[in-house]
Amino acid sequence: MHYRTLLAALLLVAIAAHAPVASATDAQAERNRKPVKEIAPAHIAVGAAAFPVYLSTDWSNPLPEITRAVLVLHGVLRNADDYFRAALSAQAAAGDAGKTTLMIAPQFLIEPDVDAFKLPADTLRWSLYGWQGGEPALAPSPASSFDALDAILARLGDKKLFPNLKQVVVFGHSGGGQVVQRYAIATRGDQPLIREGIGVRFVVANPSSYAYFTGQRPMPEIAANCHGYNRWKFGMDDRPPYLAAPSAAELEQAYVARRVIYLLGTLDTDPNHPALDKSCMAEAEGPYRYARGHAYVAAMQARDSGTPNHSVWDVPGVGHEGGKMLNSPCGLTAVFDIPGCPAAD
Repeated sequence: MHYRTLLAALLLVAIAAHAPVASATDAQAERNRKPVKEIAPAHIAVGAAAFPVYLSTDWSNPLPEITRAVLVLHGVLRNADDYFRAALSAQAAAGDAGKTTLMIAPQFLIEPDVDAFKLPADTLRWSLYGWQGGEPALAPSPASSFDALDAILARLGDKKLFPNLKQVVVFGHSGGGQVVQRYAIATRGDQPLIREGIGVRFVVANPSSYAYFTGQRPMPEIAANCHGYNRWKFGMDDRPPYLAAPSAAELEQAYVARRVIYLLGTLDTDPNHPALDKSCMAEAEGPYRYARGHAYVAAMQARDSGTPNHSVWDVPGVGHEGGKMLNSPCGLTAVFDIPGCPAAD
């Protein structure tokens, strides 16, 4: 669909569907604050702090058989256990490719999680939504959620542990997709891997919003009445410490250079989905996730040099379901390079 035609269609849907309800937002936040059901059993050090992770194989000893590592990031409910099970299912579906892959499911916690499980004081915890945009942790140190992911990449770059690693994939769905999209803009942790000849790929699946590099939005009439619509994590203003130093142009240049695959479920079209970000900042990007994703990709493709390293693949018949997105033919192609995704041909 032509970019202008798409924007016109988005405008019509947004006018019909735009009905932000404060109580619904409050109820959603209350639900998201509930402690998780399970804490990941392993952890990685981020400075002097501990960051919990699920691992398909113990990585404390060398793993010469591992050629690929896949990070699978959970959504706003922080249910890394569910995402880890989906990751193991995808690993099994990948056949031989899965046998040489290490699956990793990090877990970003908040204070209620730490309190409910009486976790050690050195456990990293963020604000309810701050981890999605790389903001500093609340305790025990101001480590960014991006610092935590960098720590995982640094461990994967240890040649003593992973002498034959060739590919790292960072996959995120929903809230995790928001993390991956912003991390693909901001990360410094990929460069040591790339220098060692290890490929790094970012797979962004069904996020509620994206970080724009300009002040233009698909729904300009919403943006015009939305204070702070261009603040980070939706735009480049007021960026957190982790990515405050580079200019917006430098961040964009780095992002465009990275390999990014956008996976969009064709049924993720509910403008009133209970987990959809209904803030004016997000609604300025479109009425629902599928539309927001295509509008963002179109905006990036319209830049002077386009985005030759970025791809957008529709996932037919799937809505806002992380496990189905990851285990779909396109999900398996994006993560394991297994043929089967028509959009990738």
